[in-house]
Amino acid sequence: MASVTYDHVVKRYTADLTVVKDFNVEIKDKEFMVLVGPSGCGKSTALRMLAGLEQISEGRILIGDRVVNNIAAKDRDIAMVFQSYALYPHMSVYDNMAFPLQMQHMKKAEIDKRVRNASRILGLDNFLKRKPRALSGGQRQRVALGRAIVRSPKVFLLDEPLSNLDAKLRGQTRVELQKLHRDLQTTFIYVTHDQVEAMTMGDRIAIMNAGILQQVGTPGEIYDHPANLFVAGFIGTPTMNFIPAAVTNGSAKASGFEVKLPKPLPPGKGTLGFRPEAVTDRVVDGSPSMEMKVDVVERLGSDQFLYGQVGGDQVTARIDPRLNVAPGDKVKLGLDTRGMHFFDAESELALL
Repeated sequence: MASVTYDHVVKRYTADLTVVKDFNVEIKDKEFMVLVGPSGCGKSTALRMLAGLEQISEGRILIGDRVVNNIAAKDRDIAMVFQSYALYPHMSVYDNMAFPLQMQHMKKAEIDKRVRNASRILGLDNFLKRKPRALSGGQRQRVALGRAIVRSPKVFLLDEPLSNLDAKLRGQTRVELQKLHRDLQTTFIYVTHDQVEAMTMGDRIAIMNAGILQQVGTPGEIYDHPANLFVAGFIGTPTMNFIPAAVTNGSAKASGFEVKLPKPLPPGKGTLGFRPEAVTDRVVDGSPSMEMKVDVVERLGSDQFLYGQVGGDQVTARIDPRLNVAPGDKVKLGLDTRGMHFFDAESELALL
């Protein structure tokens, strides 16, 4: 088992194209770290540099205490699971999992022991003789995981492994991966553009945008204390409400309401942020409130979301699903000031 360190890592393809910029992250031994961000942000490139599939332009990558910049991919003691599964179609499930061990000239008895142990962990015992074409997408993904498990690597690298699965299977496989991480007690580094996967699976999350690391923290830290406007908008479904506002005398004044801030900020313009759950159907005397003209109602069983206009600004609210609200209604809503954020107009950094 091993920790992983990115030490001022840069990936530059040309003088005008740098896709990873001064990337610094320390991943603890046995940690489940998720690299998340929009398509093209550099997260897969960061993973491929660790795997040895991309050359590093600047900086160092360490696995444990060993700098691996110039070590061949096959000698880094890592295993990578790709989005495409990359199974050999002419081989059985057993042979697909055994193949990397055969390439290491491992003894047949040890290969059989490792393959059957991985098969038991992944629930593949009844499929060992099948070819990949006879498997579902979820079963193929488990075979790809099995091929990584048999190698007993120091670090597992997973590059968007669930993106080809349907929504229900993605949810099931997320749970399986968390159990697998707990059972194997190995470092996992997982790349995804799906913030739900990041929030539900990661011990910590590293958020990237345009090749730059934006924030590293636990899911709770990032959700409750986003470092900047990008992180606040990327994490959370539905997304955080962002309203232009001006700070004066300890309050933020928007076009449709005014709210007392939980801590004093210097006067100036910026962006007030609050999540849909901070906007409620409960209006308390003396607390801030707003009137929304409802445009759209989304009923999701356990939740009900209202999308509408407040003083000309778009606002999303999460309210009691039992309340009867229709598009076109005007509703009075309360605002929980404990969920307030305020972002600087120029730097977009969180001031609150």
